[in-house]
Amino acid sequence: MEYKDLKDQACRYVDELKPVIYGIAESLHDHPETGMNEVFASATLKKILQDRGFAIDNPVADAFPTAFHAVCGHGPFQMGFLAEYDALPEIGHGCGHNLIAAMSVGAALAFAKAAGDKATVHVYGCPAEETVGSKVYMSEHGVFDGLDAVVIVHPGTDKTYIGGTSYATHPMQFAFLGKAAHVADATYHGVNALDALVDFYGCLKAYEKTLTERHIIGAIITEGGTAPNIVPDRAVLKATIRALKVEYLEDKMLPDIKKIARDVADAHGAKVEMVHYEPLYKNMINDPRMDVYFADAFNQLYEEFGIRDDDYAEGSTDVGNVSQITRVSQPEICIGYDINAHTKEFAQAAGSDLGKMQALTGAKAMAMVALDVMGEKY
Repeated sequence: MEYKDLKDQACRYVDELKPVIYGIAESLHDHPETGMNEVFASATLKKILQDRGFAIDNPVADAFPTAFHAVCGHGPFQMGFLAEYDALPEIGHGCGHNLIAAMSVGAALAFAKAAGDKATVHVYGCPAEETVGSKVYMSEHGVFDGLDAVVIVHPGTDKTYIGGTSYATHPMQFAFLGKAAHVADATYHGVNALDALVDFYGCLKAYEKTLTERHIIGAIITEGGTAPNIVPDRAVLKATIRALKVEYLEDKMLPDIKKIARDVADAHGAKVEMVHYEPLYKNMINDPRMDVYFADAFNQLYEEFGIRDDDYAEGSTDVGNVSQITRVSQPEICIGYDINAHTKEFAQAAGSDLGKMQALTGAKAMAMVALDVMGEKY
């Protein structure tokens, strides 16, 4: 059978799966669960996949109990589909992960049917994208090793887009430790941790002006003392440190910033403790050839889209870590207009008729792209 016929078959099967895809989108939207608490979502997706012949396990159960790996088939081509399903506190599915889950499961089922014995199909349940990023841990522990390619489509606004990247990010906490004293003590003045932190903040701002590559440094002071008549013995700054390339972040920015912190602490007679309070999200590498396949698919599906420059980045995602291991493409599909992500309005769009209709389009596009990538080899 020609690959065009296989794509047509996959699209027809997505249409047949409309009740399943809509059901996932609606049920997860009605039962939003924050990262690490996605018990209902994980169970829902696993049952749907298991009922359709997928074997289920969890290779990272100790760290992420609501993760899963579903696999079907024994073919040589190894294709991965990423499902996210965590929601935001109070807002609900303000990033549309209910639709990501629906699209990825629908696409995987359609691709599996069309690919037949040529492929082994993998669906990865990936919890906590909004917080600790399970795909970071999963990448480090070899979960995605051996895959030929991975696809995921993220909900977006105003227009569907292909391409772009994301920032590599390393959230860090700097705790300066001094010695307390009464501010009126005539003989003992202590070691002012807040003074050290304020100097560090100034040095950090000055250092930022010397950087030659795209970056972001955002910082807030979370602790600065307990009372104005006590010299602070502890002061804490939290920072998000980002760059377009993980190498620039890891090899240049972080070593420099840590040295600045140590030097400032030494100058004040204080100590500094530095911890990475969230995992490293690496920069996203969208595979150029797969981006072309998505463009072809969206054209065939009459989905209007734009192309983002390779260095276009708005935020960070743990999909970037997967893209450092295997070929990945993650377009954004439009589910609403004049709204922003991580808002109640976006959550409403994620439960709207348009959102569910676009989930069908996204599932079809992913299945078609997976067939294109398989066609390179088989």
